[in-house]
Amino acid sequence: MLALGLLFGGVTLVVMFSGMPISFSLGFVALIFMAGFMPASSLDTVTQNVYEEMASITLLSIPLFILKGAAIGRSDAGRDLYLAMHAWMQRVPGGLGIANVFTGSSPATCSAIGSAGIPEMRKRGYSPGFATGIIAAGGTLGILLPPSITMILYAVAAEVSLGRLFLAGIGPGLLLVGLFALYAVYRYRKEYAAAHAAFTREGTHSAYLEQRTYTFHEKVEMLPRVLPFVILLIGVMVALYGGYATPSETAGLGAVLALALIAVVYHVWRPRDVRHILGATLKESTMLMFIIGMSLFFSYVMSYLHISQSAAQAIVDMHLSKWLLLAAILVMVIVLGFFLPPVSIILMTAPIVLPPLKAAGFDLIWFGVLMTIVMEMGLIHPPVGLNIFVIKNIAPDIPLRDVVWGVMPFVGLMFVAIFLICLFPGIATGFPDWVMGPPK
Repeated sequence: MLALGLLFGGVTLVVMFSGMPISFSLGFVALIFMAGFMPASSLDTVTQNVYEEMASITLLSIPLFILKGAAIGRSDAGRDLYLAMHAWMQRVPGGLGIANVFTGSSPATCSAIGSAGIPEMRKRGYSPGFATGIIAAGGTLGILLPPSITMILYAVAAEVSLGRLFLAGIGPGLLLVGLFALYAVYRYRKEYAAAHAAFTREGTHSAYLEQRTYTFHEKVEMLPRVLPFVILLIGVMVALYGGYATPSETAGLGAVLALALIAVVYHVWRPRDVRHILGATLKESTMLMFIIGMSLFFSYVMSYLHISQSAAQAIVDMHLSKWLLLAAILVMVIVLGFFLPPVSIILMTAPIVLPPLKAAGFDLIWFGVLMTIVMEMGLIHPPVGLNIFVIKNIAPDIPLRDVVWGVMPFVGLMFVAIFLICLFPGIATGFPDWVMGPPK
């Protein structure tokens, strides 16, 4: 079994490093081992199990949430939300950086917001590294705050309550937003003072430090366009947690209302206007669902060959202390995050790591939050952080070295958040226990 497990892991790494897309890599490896080590009769069982998991009503919410996000993020609504946040926070030191923390939610949004945000921040005294770092770090928070596709998949894999998991992510999400915002204020004060002193010594004035001041009237004029979308985002959460709709129904309602709002507010209703929104939704949804399907296929073959069960038992037999076991698993997730997206990490590792953690007495909802934060790190941590390369693509004049050093303080803040959540578990579990009552 050890030899089979090592062979399975080795072949997986070789195929992934060959440059083949992740979904095809996982499916290809699963197919090889299915043909070589499993009876032909197992094909029916594996395909039936994968189909049943893919037909889950919970997974239906994924393309619908993506459609809602695309309707707002890929229309002028996203730009107006960003500008309104900037205008209302202009008097806060580092307010533009804080606005970027609040608006970032994914690599796609990271690209869209970064294209506008990085030049604006650099005009106002932000160094290139700091400007790119805060955009990249802000782009990770969406997988922790609801509605999170990553959390939907974890709830399916761990068989835990999605509503409770969503609620558990709010406290840690606000903690991270707060840590990022405090760091943005501190760093901005330091960099702006240094830049201002440099230009004073030279006796010159630079647009680099220009400040756009918005009057109260201008701020109020922005509200009619952005308030309907803010109300929509709040309404979706109320419908979900108030028990008025299931996650899938909430996602569908949010998607329809988002399309209706951009049609009314921005007159985006003609086929040529919505084509790019629907096209982006279809592309991202297809990619995600294909990764999910192939990850499930991969996991089922690994389970059928008893590789995942043996690995889990080997971890238990090591008799590690409770916290050392947690630390070892989180380090493994960090390393996997260098190379794999969160979707694949969850579906590949859940059968292996969740049984030992449950046996050690850890709350799987609480662990789901920790795992999500660790996977966020993988999006901005070198050597293969996805958001790093997204930022480098939209800001090619900024050296990659500056981007990497710009994100490292935020990686450190994520470690601080993990430590605090381990020290005070109520940061994650307190809100769901208050809203839904203690778990039975």
